Amino acid sequence: MSSDQAFSTLLEFVEDELGFATSHYNESYLDRRVSSRMRRTESDTYEAYLELLEDDAEEQTALLDSLSINVTGFFRNPDVWEGIRDVLRELSKTRDSIHVWSAACADGREPYSLSMLAHDDPEIDESAIHITATDISEPALETAREGAYTESRTVDLSEQLAFLEEYERYVDHDDRTYTVREEVGQNISFERHDLINDDPKSGFDLVICRNLFIYIDNEYKQSMLETIAHSLQPSGYLVIGKAETIPPALKTAFAVTEGRLRIYQLEDTATQTAARLE
Repeated sequence: MSSDQAFSTLLEFVEDELGFATSHYNESYLDRRVSSRMRRTESDTYEAYLELLEDDAEEQTALLDSLSINVTGFFRNPDVWEGIRDVLRELSKTRDSIHVWSAACADGREPYSLSMLAHDDPEIDESAIHITATDISEPALETAREGAYTESRTVDLSEQLAFLEEYERYVDHDDRTYTVREEVGQNISFERHDLINDDPKSGFDLVICRNLFIYIDNEYKQSMLETIAHSLQPSGYLVIGKAETIPPALKTAFAVTEGRLRIYQLEDTATQTAARLE
């Protein structure tokens, strides 16, 4: 069996037996993650790694965790967070209750950033903000629920949190570990959701889904964004990653609010538009 065939067979096992939709992801991304696990398990070939994977439940869990998108940080891209602040202020003017979906939230630092921002800004009523944070990875969600983060040699958490002038009001700092205070997490619920395979949600005023689509093959991006469109209230907002774009077929559903920051707003007729695209 050639190397390409062996890799394809491995991916088929991961999709069919482990339930991770490898067919939706860029092959180069998948190969990087699989190769990393192969090095850790000292597997020389795709065939050898597949044999290990078939018999080792712990390795199956480790691979699924590796395949999940988990690059994140507090207040990543501060200019985008200024735009998110503006969106929350605007929503606060017209809504008594604001529902936000942090999709593909990884280890939780994005939804915690949202909550801290709401607590910190006098123009936003933090008690009106309700955040649903989802990810495909159960280990990532476990970390998110704990809300404790240890900085490494390459990650300066105080620098990330410095977006807020007095972030110490929301985070306890003990040596190299930063723990989000209980009141910050009170308006956040964490749950597992697969944006590729699971049904849309409903009733959200703002969906933040950043830096996921750059790993997804183009043919599947539209269906995922349709899921988000169905999950938004009319005139609800969507924020995606700065390196990502809305597919042309969906540009009639999402109007540009701040193009440089990749902030969009769903048109009032988006439900009908999304239905036409199906």
